[in-house]
Order: sequence, then structure tokens, then C-alpha cells
Amino acid sequence: MSFANPSDAGLSALLQSARVFAVIGASPKPDRPVYGVMERLIAKGYTVVPVNPGQAGGEILGQKVYATLADVPAPADIVDIFRTSDAALGVVQDAIANKDRLGLKAVWMQIGVINDEAARLATDAGLTVVMDRCPKIELARLNVSRA
Repeated sequence: MSFANPSDAGLSALLQSARVFAVIGASPKPDRPVYGVMERLIAKGYTVVPVNPGQAGGEILGQKVYATLADVPAPADIVDIFRTSDAALGVVQDAIANKDRLGLKAVWMQIGVINDEAARLATDAGLTVVMDRCPKIELARLNVSRA
């Protein structure tokens, strides 16, 4: 069975219900796409929890940075993966290991991040999977407003 992203209605529902994004691969550099995505998520009313071992203990966009997903305090609704496609599998395994503690609903792989094995594992663990998409773009495209 091949992977299919949620329908537009499913994406809208996910984005409307989510409150907290844990962003794996966060960067303090304004010229990086991840920075712009985090900025937009914050502007739209989401809480963003940056995760980057090289920046742990510091702040990005006024948010405390954590070294690993295991260090992130609950809750987190969506794990947003800004890593390579190969690295996505390990991130998804970490997400599954922390799913119940964080209350995770979904893993979101950014544009260009495609890993079918990671998607299958996350789906099998009961997580919604979005792959090769960007929440910043989807928020605008679907005209999503959080409640």
C-alpha cells in the first residue's frame, strides 16, 4: 500500500486542533526555511518547541531549545521534521517512544523529507502522518484559523 497524505479536510482538522509543534532541526538563522516556518506558526498562535542538540539551552524566537524530543516537556501535538529523509526514521522512532508522554497526534515531514518506512511505522503507531508538505504553506493554502 502506498502512502497518501491526509485529505485537505484532514489537514485542516489537524492544524485546527493542534496547539504545540515540536520542531526537529530548528535553527536560529533567519535565512533558514525552518526559521520562517517557526515564525509563521508562532504568529498563527501555536506554541513552538525548538529541538536542536547544538542549540540546546539557548533560545530561538524566544522559545527554549531542547536537545532531543525526549527532553521536550508535554504536551506536543505535532513533531515537525526538518531533517534529511534518512534522518526522519530516527526522529519518527523517537516520536513513537515519546508519543504517550507528549500526547502526540502527528508527525509532519517537511517538503523534500520523504521516508516511507518512517511513515509506515508512525501510522502503525496510531499517528497521523504528513509527508513532503509544509505547515506554513498548508495553513495559508487551506486558510486555517485556529479556534
